Amino acid sequence: MGLVKFPVQHLPVLADTGFFVALLNKREVGHLRCQRAYQRIDAPIITCEACVAETLHLLRHARQAVNALLKSIREGAMETPFRLSDSVAEVQNHMERYADTPCDFADACLIAMADQFGTGDILTLDSHFKHYRWRRNRSFRLLIPLE
Repeated sequence: MGLVKFPVQHLPVLADTGFFVALLNKREVGHLRCQRAYQRIDAPIITCEACVAETLHLLRHARQAVNALLKSIREGAMETPFRLSDSVAEVQNHMERYADTPCDFADACLIAMADQFGTGDILTLDSHFKHYRWRRNRSFRLLIPLE
């Protein structure tokens, strides 16, 4: 009797606002890089509601893009499992720690999500993530090449 092999559980991949904006807007400079990276992902994609809100604001004049983002959440292609009320102190600490970078609210939520979900894989066009650390000293792995 052999060992039963179970499929490897993929850790989730974090997604930042810039990724969504470029993926959903063909006119954005990083559109093709984001599209290629998205096609290579074989793991759950997670983000925070702060990134969703930023994306919806930035794409507010592109109704089709807004609908595509909301549809991906509704259909489970992307999830928003982060609860700020459970991590507000951690988010605030990240914002203070990286105040000179700067670290905005959405970035701080993504760092907290990396800590919570045990992953530093991120879809982002934000070079700040080269400087941020999750679990105090771990580097993020940027899945989209920065130009």
